[in-house]
Amino acid sequence: MEERQKSHGRKSIQATLQPRDLMSHTPRLAKAWRAQVITLFPESFPGVLDHSLVGRALQKGLWSLETIDLRLFGVGKHRNVDDTPAGGGAGMVLRADVISHALEHALKREPDIGPLIYLSPRGRPFDQAMAKNWSTSPGVRLLCGRFEGVDQRVLDHYGIQEVSLGDFVLSGGEIAAQAMIDASVRLLPGVLGNEASLQEESHSNGLLEHPQYTRPSEWNGHKIPEVLQSGNHQNIAQWRAKEAHAVTQKHRPDLLRKRDEGD
Repeated sequence: MEERQKSHGRKSIQATLQPRDLMSHTPRLAKAWRAQVITLFPESFPGVLDHSLVGRALQKGLWSLETIDLRLFGVGKHRNVDDTPAGGGAGMVLRADVISHALEHALKREPDIGPLIYLSPRGRPFDQAMAKNWSTSPGVRLLCGRFEGVDQRVLDHYGIQEVSLGDFVLSGGEIAAQAMIDASVRLLPGVLGNEASLQEESHSNGLLEHPQYTRPSEWNGHKIPEVLQSGNHQNIAQWRAKEAHAVTQKHRPDLLRKRDEGD
């Protein structure tokens, strides 16, 4: 069986028509963070990850992206990847044997990449702490679901962690994968031009970010708070801390409760 592989980023794995069992590891840039995505729609990547700061970091080789086409591991003439649910019911379920073959191939190519994640609406909510944790690992391996989900046996067998982008359902895991990769990559050293901004943005310290302003100093009768134009950095820092607490109290009081419980 022949295989097409999509890779993105400098010195990442190149396209090949070699059979899977003959494929060998291709060297990457030393210490580059790696994202490996198993998906039925590899053509949807890199998508938004190819733009702005994250996209430039991809081109510089600060991180790499590999997509593995799940369809290539399908069964039979038509490479079927799904079947009807055991016990009946609507929709289709991704087969355990198909997912297993794709995972074994992925694990062989990147044995030490980091956590193995299945993007699922029933999973643990993704948050900034998780993004930070992923960014400090060698990378992340993401399995994108489709249809009614994945056969539970393969999740149990590999001890796959389920992670959710939020309390809603998407058509598949590709959009969630791109969002989570973006959140993790921007935390990597050298990706952001001003690393200090990471310390002030929302969720970095359990609070939402304070209000931001820029020129003109007056717009439609609304003025920038005087303290921000005072040049007194101590007063500005105090104002921002107070406003961050007020914004969090107004929009996400649950974050304040969680922060207090952690103290």
